[in-house]
Formats: sequence, C-alpha cells, structure tokens
Amino acid sequence: MSSTMDDPEQLARDQALAAGSEEALEAEADEEGEEEEEYAAAGRRFLLFAAVPSWAISMIVHIIAILVLAFITFSPSIEKDANILSVANASEVEEVEDFEVLDQLEPMQVSEISAAEPVVQSTVDTPSEVVEVEVSTDVDAAAIQVDLVDFSTETAPRNDLMKEIGSMTGSALEGRSAKARGQMVKQNGGSEGSEKSVAMALKWFASHQFPDGHWAFEGMPCACTHQGDTKGCFTGATAMALLPFLGSGQTHLEGQYKDTVGRGLAYLVRAEQPNGSLIQGGGNMYAHGLASIALCEAYAMTHDRKLMAPAQASIAFISYAQDPVGGGWRYTPRQPGDTSVVGWQLMALKSGHMAYLQVPPNTVAGAIKFLNTVQSDGGSKYGYAEPGAKASTTAIGLLCRMYLGWKKDEPALQRGAAYISSLGPSKTDHYYNYYATQIMHHYGDEYWPKWNNVMRDQLVNSQEQTGHMAGSWEVPGGGHANERGGRLYVTSMATMILEVYYRHMPIYAKEAAEEDFPL
Repeated sequence: MSSTMDDPEQLARDQALAAGSEEALEAEADEEGEEEEEYAAAGRRFLLFAAVPSWAISMIVHIIAILVLAFITFSPSIEKDANILSVANASEVEEVEDFEVLDQLEPMQVSEISAAEPVVQSTVDTPSEVVEVEVSTDVDAAAIQVDLVDFSTETAPRNDLMKEIGSMTGSALEGRSAKARGQMVKQNGGSEGSEKSVAMALKWFASHQFPDGHWAFEGMPCACTHQGDTKGCFTGATAMALLPFLGSGQTHLEGQYKDTVGRGLAYLVRAEQPNGSLIQGGGNMYAHGLASIALCEAYAMTHDRKLMAPAQASIAFISYAQDPVGGGWRYTPRQPGDTSVVGWQLMALKSGHMAYLQVPPNTVAGAIKFLNTVQSDGGSKYGYAEPGAKASTTAIGLLCRMYLGWKKDEPALQRGAAYISSLGPSKTDHYYNYYATQIMHHYGDEYWPKWNNVMRDQLVNSQEQTGHMAGSWEVPGGGHANERGGRLYVTSMATMILEVYYRHMPIYAKEAAEEDFPL
C-alpha cells in the first residue's frame, strides 16, 4: 500500500483508469436513455395507429391513389372525318295576279366569268333588221366549251342523289329539235309570224344580258320602259330569260345563242347554294322553281353531266321545301302552300322527271294531296289556298292534274277544259294565258284551233316592232305580276306561249309517251 502511494506514475494510471470508467458509465447511461425514449415513441405511434379505424386508413389510401392517377394524362389519336354535305332531302294574297316573282333582294356578288368567253355589254344598240328563221334547218351541233365543272362540284353536294340513273332526253322535249320544230309548227297551228316573233324576242333577251350572265327585272341600263320593280331577283329573272331560249331548242352546246345560254346557265350554277336552293337573299320559291326548270331542261336537252349535279340538287331542295303537312309550297320553305307557287314547283319536278333525275314519289303524292284541298266542282276548278274557281288558279290546277296522270276522259278534266275554253285568252293576264294555252294544246279537239287563233294573233300583233324595245312586249297593265316582273317577265311569258307548238309534246297525242310521275 505504501509502495503504491509512493509511486507517482502508478497513482496517475489508477486515476486515469477511474475517470475512464466513469465516462464509460455515463455514455452507457446516455445510450440506454435514448433507447428508452425511442421505445416509448414507437409505442406511442403504435398506440395511435391501433386507435385509427380501418375505414379511415382505406380512405386515406384511396385518396392518395386518386391523386396519383390525376396526374396521369392520355393523348388519344383523333381521326378527322371527311365533311359530307347532304342535300336536304310564302304572306297571304288573294289572287294569282299577286304572283310574287321574287321579293326584293340585294345583288349577289359573283365571280367574273373567264375573259375568254364573249361578254355581252349591258348597254345595247337598237337591234338590226330581224332575219327570217328557217325552223326546218338543221341546227349547228358544234360543241362549245362551257366552264361549269368547278361550279357544279362546289354547288351540289355528292350523296345518293348523285347516283347515275340515266341521262336521256324525255320524249316530251323531242319537239325542240330543228327538224321537229318546223314540223310541229305546221301541225299545231303556228305560223311564220309566230316564229318571227319568237326570233325577235330571243334577240331582245340576248341584248339585255348582263356581262356576268344574269338578267334582271329592273335596273337594265337601257331605254326600255316599264321595267319591273323587283330588285336583285337575278335567279328568277335569269331563268325567265333562259326558258324561251331552251324552248326554241337553243342550248349552251348548240344554236345561234349558245354563248348567251352558256353564260346564263353558269350564273345559275354559281348562284345555287350548297343545299340546292336558288333563292337569293329575301327571295322566294317562285325564283327557285323557275331556275330549277331551266337547269333540268338544259340537262335533259344536252345530257351535259356538268349540269346533272346542280339540277338534281334543285329538285332535292323542292322536296325539302314542301309543306310536310299539306303537301304544297309557298314563298318560303315548308309554309302551307298556294296553287300559284305549287304550279312552278310541279313543273320543275316534271322537268326533272323528263331528265331522268330522281323525283321522290312522296313529294309527288304530297302535291296531289294539296290539289285535293283546293279543288271545287269535283276537281274541274281550283282556288288559291282553299277551294275556289278563279280562272288563273283553275288553269294551273288542271295542267298539274294532266302532268300528274289524269286521262283525257276524266270527267273533271273534261268540264275544266270546257270552262277554260269558254273564258278564252286574256288580254292582260299572261300568267293565266301561259297555263291555259298549254291545257288547250294538250287537250286538243275543237278547243285548240279556236283558242290558238286568238292567242297567237293577239301576241304577234302586240309585240314591239321597232326601236330599242323591238322584240319585247309592253306591260299590259293591271296585273300585279306584270308590275313586279315588268317587261322581261311579260316578254318571257309571251314567248313561251308562242313556243307552245313544240315546247312540249302533246300529252294526249297518240304518238306521245305518257310518262306519269312515279307514285
């Protein structure tokens, strides 16, 4: 013991050893304390977890999963379908003289026709002496290139209506050829005077065409008096100018006026809307019916497939515009009908039928339904929008019945023809004269010579013979249609009346093929 205390080095080693032991003990104690704290905390977490219900845990897990999925996006491929346009398959008036050729419209902006085409100036000189027409002479059949391809493909959508179903001229138009025309004039009561009047009228029409191909009821920049008061009605006016050309056998492929007719048809095709409508601005179904007749007749006469699409589309629009309840037509699509507007639509459908275009049987059946609602005296007389016996509406109704299949021995038709014959031609109402003349021509017998002698000579003797207006007819006054359509309208109706000898083959002639509408 004393030896240890006496040894200083040994004492220092002992003290260091003792201090190290104390530090080790303190470190060990600290580690044990930390382990106890971690154990206690873990216990508390376990107790908390154990206390939470299982549904809450499930909810938390699902929320986390939804949040994860919300950040995941998908980019599916989008296929662009081709846009396919399909053809959708008017104010109360008292009299047919209230023939609304068209309501006022704003002029439609159209693209200019190719400069290579001859352009007729809107200001025209006084016509020179009219050359006598030899109707029996063959018509030059040399084709002219008419730029209608782009117009037709843009105007008429391609669908089932465009299916090829034939493109031959119906027998009802066969009288318009040069050789047939001369023969028909002689057989049916025409004369050199009547044919000269037609030739003068065509020359007047040609000299009043606007450079872009259209005609107008008013606003002609010339010395013509008694112009109409219907503004902007270019499709209707153009159709009324084209129909006399077509009735005389002139088309855009052959004839003296093929350039004039070509520009007019091109204008109509450009003006046609994608749904087939030929109504411009505030126009009405009168204009559409007239323009549809022109397109269908031109297609039937030429077989020009560039006209097939616009013509078919115009027929499809007539079907769409029909009153779905009463079966008629009026100023705007799907209005309850009136006999005046119905007459033009039915003539258009007949023209389409003769051109072997598709005419829905239900549309024809609807027209028959309408006529049944406005007839009187068992079908021998007709009213405007209800049963009546007005001369003009009776003439329209009877001609429609003829085209819809009534036979010549139909009692109502016999009474109606006798009634029209007893009235005779009108000196002022060419609308009535237009329909009544066709009835008398088709019915024949003793009625036709009596009627024709008066009607033909009346028109030939009243036509303007000299000056700038030579070839046209003065507006006789009194009729609302004459005021609305003016000189162009009256001249068109008068010319078509004088073309009755060959414009349509007689329905009841022995050699005529009776092509009724499909029902």
